[in-house]
Amino acid sequence: MQKKMLSLFMLVALILIAACGNGDGSDNGSSENSNENTSEAAETTSGDVAIDGSSTVFPIMEAVSEEFQSSHEDIRVTVGVSGSGGGFEKFINGETDISNASRSIKEEEKSALEENGIDFTEIEIALDGLSVVVNEENDWVDELTIEQLKQIWSESSDVTTWSDVNEEWPDEEIEFFSPGTDSGTYDYFSEVVLGENQIKRDAALSEDDNVLVNGVTGDQNGIAYFGYAYYLENKEDLNVVPIVNGDGEAVEPSQVTIQSGEYEPLSRPMYIYVANESVQNDAVYDFLTYTLDNAGTLAEEVGYVGFTEDHYQEAQGKIDSLR
Repeated sequence: MQKKMLSLFMLVALILIAACGNGDGSDNGSSENSNENTSEAAETTSGDVAIDGSSTVFPIMEAVSEEFQSSHEDIRVTVGVSGSGGGFEKFINGETDISNASRSIKEEEKSALEENGIDFTEIEIALDGLSVVVNEENDWVDELTIEQLKQIWSESSDVTTWSDVNEEWPDEEIEFFSPGTDSGTYDYFSEVVLGENQIKRDAALSEDDNVLVNGVTGDQNGIAYFGYAYYLENKEDLNVVPIVNGDGEAVEPSQVTIQSGEYEPLSRPMYIYVANESVQNDAVYDFLTYTLDNAGTLAEEVGYVGFTEDHYQEAQGKIDSLR
């Protein structure tokens, strides 16, 4: 009797072991699925990417960040607008991963970054044509030379009215609207047009290009300058002024004339500056890779001019070398 009970007990035990083991292999499959889910979770990148700087570069980086975040929901990208100079201040303080600039970095900014132990990489992201604009009712300014721009905008100049520039133009006081002193556009204009001269003291300054647009659209005698994208966005309400280049030709900014260099000397590259250490962050690296894959297309969608594919591939090589 005892032997029969022992045999029955062993039989039940074997049945239970077989049931727990799922001899059909389903246990192994479940384990594989679990590993796959864990692997997929590990591959999902999350984190923050902090960007600030130029209002001119902003439309490109805003477009890139919006497209990027639609497919990378776990990465948060913030794009601020403090002007090129203001952006570099934050970059120097280690507050941002990427700094947008519509001018190249200054020597004093390089020195400050070095003092703070921040290595960086410069990337030219697109091309811009700094656009000089007047009110849509202004039908007398058909072109300007760089020398005339200098006379109009320089504080040391006696020019205050349109007739001071050309006696055939109205005897009306010119109203000036300029990017602020933290703007790379301001710096570029000062370097190329004003030289050692100071800008008009009564010029209304703003880091927000939309404020400049509103200033000119609201004043028949207004004049301003800003990035090509802001002109395109508001071209129905503004007149762009053709600028006489080195060949003596009056040229309007366009994608063709900016890329060819015909619109000079007001064509210029735009930059992003990347903190090398930030590239170790997968979120920043993924964002930069996406930026370089799409910057050319998105730059043209928002009104700027992209570089060739080779240019962006070379920039990607720089980023990859930092990993």
